[in-house]
Amino acid sequence: MKRYPEYKESTVSWIGKIPSYWQTATIKYLTKNLDGKRIPLSGEVRAEQEKIYPYYGANGVIDYVEDYIFQGEHILIGEDGAPFFDKTRGVSLLASGKFWVNNHCHILKNVGTSDARFIVHCLNSVDYLEYITGSTRDKLTQTDLNRIKIPVPTYQEQRQIANFLDRKTEQIDELIRIKERQIALLQEQRTVLINQVVTKGLDPNVEMKPSGVEWIGKIPAHWEIKRLKHVAKILPSNVDKHIYPDEIQVRLCNYTDVYYNDYITVDTVLKKGSCKESEFAKFILRKGDVIITKDSETPDDIGVPTYVKDDLNSVVCGYHLTMIKPLSCRGEFIFRFIQSDKTRRYFELESNGITRYGLGKASIENLLLPIPTDSEQQQIAAFLGRKTQQIDELIATEQRKIELLKEYRQSLISEAVTGKIDVRNEV
Repeated sequence: MKRYPEYKESTVSWIGKIPSYWQTATIKYLTKNLDGKRIPLSGEVRAEQEKIYPYYGANGVIDYVEDYIFQGEHILIGEDGAPFFDKTRGVSLLASGKFWVNNHCHILKNVGTSDARFIVHCLNSVDYLEYITGSTRDKLTQTDLNRIKIPVPTYQEQRQIANFLDRKTEQIDELIRIKERQIALLQEQRTVLINQVVTKGLDPNVEMKPSGVEWIGKIPAHWEIKRLKHVAKILPSNVDKHIYPDEIQVRLCNYTDVYYNDYITVDTVLKKGSCKESEFAKFILRKGDVIITKDSETPDDIGVPTYVKDDLNSVVCGYHLTMIKPLSCRGEFIFRFIQSDKTRRYFELESNGITRYGLGKASIENLLLPIPTDSEQQQIAAFLGRKTQQIDELIATEQRKIELLKEYRQSLISEAVTGKIDVRNEV
């Protein structure tokens, strides 16, 4: 794409050089800040209101309420939270109609000298690191927002750039949506495969029988149904993250290590921890163990499993997790059965809580699972290991494509609003 004929320094680090006849201006001269009109909306008030008009928070639309305080077209930008560091997602949007805005979101009214869409695209290109303050929570104050400088082409060029970016970003966003749908289909394929194999086996011609468990359905005639406590030992961990010098120094397998990984291996990066001798003897992890998350903020997110694939050195299972130590069933088969939708639904129904949901030891122990022969367990584990790896690689490829599209989207916006590319004739 072509460039402008002549450039000059903008003196703004994130902008760099701009076309020679462009100007720069701070946000406070291009918009009117309406933060003083924001009304925090409590949960009690919101619960009493009918959900009609959108209610905007720092991350976009988060609820709907009956009343409104803003009407028409406004520029919104988050005031605090992680989104300021997500360059691919942006932090600003254009809202219209009738809506509330909470006190975690700045609200700006275009004063009419600039195209509001152009301002939004600029705000989604700013390097916010130099504007953010806060020790415990990142915050973009009104003062810091007001001192942000953006490029100012002619009004006609702003419209041309905004039109170009609206069209191109929508095309890119549609490609991202297609990739996301492909990932969803691959994940669904993965789940269906696991569900099928852990309850029906690998032989499509095998004789079947009712399992006696409605949610499991039919199983091969020579398989058994047993409770998990009869084939494995269930050990909820109480080892916290504190490190005490008088205890055994270990590495700790924590909640996130389990939640985000199918396998715990010698290469898994684990944090340091400590535990008592009795805890070390009880909760040390060994090859073949299964670990599941035993609580979460939502009931549909409980019982996420991982499998200890390697022999580990002084690694202990941490708090909020439950160890499953196989006795007469292969750990990797148990792991795959817990991954199935059937088990996930069982755990969801068995969970209890209000603001945080937990899974009791008895519920885990009483999980019913089909038991193939040992050789079949081994074959099923190996088969699913290969197949899920293939699917996971396809998913990873699509996710990488999404990241590249997001990076391209961000780069395109940044280059267009700063005049690094001339898009006036691209509309």
